[in-house]
Amino acid sequence: RALFAEYAAELADPEQRKLYEEEVAALERERGVEVRFVHPEAGYVLRTSQAGSRRCYLNVCSNPHVGAPQARPEPGGHRWALPYSLAPGREELGHGGRRRLVYDVVFHPAALRLAARSARFRRLLSDTAL
Repeated sequence: RALFAEYAAELADPEQRKLYEEEVAALERERGVEVRFVHPEAGYVLRTSQAGSRRCYLNVCSNPHVGAPQARPEPGGHRWALPYSLAPGREELGHGGRRRLVYDVVFHPAALRLAARSARFRRLLSDTAL
């Protein structure tokens, strides 16, 4: 437990995290892989359930590394392409010690700006996240 607590504290330190990311990027470059770390910016949260019984939260976030939304005109409206990145689910402890499942769904910042201006686009973004 002490080692894990030390590791968690080390990752929480911004300087150590930056050093860790630089080391990982250097190792992957040696293998011929370009690495970019996606640090999500807060957007909004969707509360839902998984299989109707387990509480689940979707953090709808943004990062400029994710592709921008694009609209193609079609008869009667537009067809949107909404690139996103989905992180694996993780368990967190909520109020009262209950475990809950949390997913980060990351879109381009322009997608969240569009969602803030249009209820229809926000629903499209939320449906895509779900």
